[in-house]
Amino acid sequence: MQTPAQKERPKVPPEFDALPIWKMSAQQLVAMVKDPKSTVFQKAIACKRLSIIGGREAVQPMAALLSHPQLACYARFGLEPIPDPSVDDALRAALPKLTGKLQIGVIHSIGFRKDARALNALSKLIHDSDPQVAGAAAAAVGMIGGLQAGKILQAALKSTQPPVFPVAARACLLCAESLMAANRARALELYTELSEKSMPEPVRLAALRVLNAAGPAPAYANRWPAPTGAAADADTSGFLGKRPK
Repeated sequence: MQTPAQKERPKVPPEFDALPIWKMSAQQLVAMVKDPKSTVFQKAIACKRLSIIGGREAVQPMAALLSHPQLACYARFGLEPIPDPSVDDALRAALPKLTGKLQIGVIHSIGFRKDARALNALSKLIHDSDPQVAGAAAAAVGMIGGLQAGKILQAALKSTQPPVFPVAARACLLCAESLMAANRARALELYTELSEKSMPEPVRLAALRVLNAAGPAPAYANRWPAPTGAAADADTSGFLGKRPK
């Protein structure tokens, strides 16, 4: 028997009921996304569901929404998990057609999918006049990783200014981390550059920690003799093996 509270529970209006949409097949969801009569709510829920059951047939219908001010984020949410390479083609194609937050969203999706074929386009966007776009591009290059990404970010460290520079430095740190397994020597080169005093302090300290853990420091070209005489007698640091008085 229902309690008074259960009887008074409000019903979800049909136009905002996601459950029927969630039960649709992929083919039905694609049709809903393509239908100009579908509401923004219907298309949003359809994109979310297609992120789970969608395939190649769902790519272009959702890609068509990447320029939509309300549905672009739902389209990217739906596209990102689909393993088909046509998703990467669609995101790269949309990149030069968008601006502002819509372009930034696509940049993030490209980075999430680690699409190395987008590196050339992203390298140009690192110098975009919009610092948010430039920072997003640098971050995406770091997420993609690899040798080419490392070269792009190393160049960005020499050519960018705040607020993009610290983002490029963090992205380069991420790229170096991804290279450690496949190309340790190149990764250590990046870490060495990131350990310079000109780098943001958190990045510099992180790089130094990796370098310290990587092995002994290289031998110095010049060796200095330990102090003797009055200088040695005056030393209280313990560095010379003397016990402090």
